[in-house]
Amino acid sequence: MRSTSQKSRPTDNDLQKRAALRYILDAWEEALHDGIEPEMLANAALFAALADLIDVYGEDAVAKMTGGLARRIHHGEFTLKRTPQ
Repeated sequence: MRSTSQKSRPTDNDLQKRAALRYILDAWEEALHDGIEPEMLANAALFAALADLIDVYGEDAVAKMTGGLARRIHHGEFTLKRTPQ
């Protein structure tokens, strides 16, 4: 039996997610260094991500998945820098 204070090992899925993010962030930094504007990168990244997801899961599934993004954005789930109001 595993104690509740013992940390569980990351799964292969977790490791792949971390590696994928590392690749994206490295490419992002390289593009910024080359003078690409962050909003251009963001738009290109969203397009590429959505296109791949649609290719794998189909338009209906991705539309359903992204349907909740507005609520998540408004709740600050993707906000890294908070500015005082």
